[in-house]
Amino acid sequence: MLASVIILAATPIGNLGDASRRLVEALGNAEVIASEDTRTTIHLMRALGVENRPRLIPLHEHNETDKAAEIVELARDVDVLVLTDAGMPAISDPGFPLVAAAAAAGVTVTALPGPSAVLTALALSGLPTDRFTFEGFVPRKGRAQYFTALAREERTMVFFESPHRLAECLRDLASVVPGRRSVVCRELTKLHEEVARGTAAELAERFAEGARGEICLVVEGAVPATVDLASGIAQVAALVEQGFRLKEAAAEVAEATGLSKRELYEGSLRR
Repeated sequence: MLASVIILAATPIGNLGDASRRLVEALGNAEVIASEDTRTTIHLMRALGVENRPRLIPLHEHNETDKAAEIVELARDVDVLVLTDAGMPAISDPGFPLVAAAAAAGVTVTALPGPSAVLTALALSGLPTDRFTFEGFVPRKGRAQYFTALAREERTMVFFESPHRLAECLRDLASVVPGRRSVVCRELTKLHEEVARGTAAELAERFAEGARGEICLVVEGAVPATVDLASGIAQVAALVEQGFRLKEAAAEVAEATGLSKRELYEGSLRR
């Protein structure tokens, strides 16, 4: 007899046509489904023509830590299918505590791969895809400091953002890395899909009136620094002697070298 498993199943991020045959089969055969929103799961099953009536267990951000042990024990006797509202469980969605608990308990976890907003946005961005990092949702507060900490990251960065905060987020990004190529991917796989490219400042102006739908923001990584910090500070000093204001000089050197504007500015103040 085969051991029972926990199955992480990716669901469509927009277009129902992206539901895989394996997903439909899994929904049709499932005895137990743990899902982010059971109402969404019922709607998905109906839309896909699945008539199965499994046991549904809510598994969301507010209860996933408490529910993990219960689901792991359940999975010793029966396969448990795990779904989120869209995309792959555990990727900026409920699932990580459950997988960690299952691994610790020796319960097998497998996956039915499928749609991913992160990878779809990255592929459409036109930015380097060989090395990238997913940063999740941009924080609501302290965005300038947050982006400053990432300013020297050389990999392409993918973020999630609320449509209501998009313009403000882009303005904060522009204040830190003004010339960095950025891409806003909106409503991926849906009827009104949009991929907008430009600098952060250009995109902030484009979406100044707000945006609708699910948003992925893809940002170009930093150019590897070609000089060390001491040499960069010396370049800042030379620009200041030519009449540049210190902040402007630090920004110019940061853009040219990939060094941190903040470190150049603060280092110049201590010089």
